Amino acid sequence: MAAREPAHVVELTVAQLRPRIYEALRIYVTAMHYPPATVRQRAPMWLEHMQRDGWSCVGAFHGDTLVGIAYGYRGARGQWWHDEVQRGLKAADLAAAQLLLTDYFELTELHVHPDAQGKGVGEALLTELLSRVDAPRVLLSTPEGPTRAWRLYRRIGFTDLLRNYRFAGDSRPFAVLGRTLPL
Repeated sequence: MAAREPAHVVELTVAQLRPRIYEALRIYVTAMHYPPATVRQRAPMWLEHMQRDGWSCVGAFHGDTLVGIAYGYRGARGQWWHDEVQRGLKAADLAAAQLLLTDYFELTELHVHPDAQGKGVGEALLTELLSRVDAPRVLLSTPEGPTRAWRLYRRIGFTDLLRNYRFAGDSRPFAVLGRTLPL
């Protein structure tokens, strides 16, 4: 999957992503080092996310090959991630940070195939997606550790809201980060 030219980033509608959902999920599974069966487990969730208020998606392509995907939507009470983060903020007694959960865009997924990483694809996806967002802030979670994702989020100006948090069903520590919009 070596790139000869820079990836081009385009908006993907629900109708455009739906037939490529398994291609996008394979990027997710590969980038996150999850077992291949995760594709089948996550497909219904991603399809449900496409129906949420404010859903927006961009894809990065080398020719006709999808090499990166980013999407998100308006976060709201009753959504799993929102409620998990709210629980973590309450447990950490971060009442002021809980106010950030009232009007925000949740950057749900941002993944670049490992063969395309380190070439600016993640930053291009992030900046293009967030340029389309009509919300005062963006929030995300990412596994703790020195990764390319961490360096990207810091370079773009994301700051800590919650550190070393363990979401239900995942033993790894995560950080919840946020920043105001526009970029």
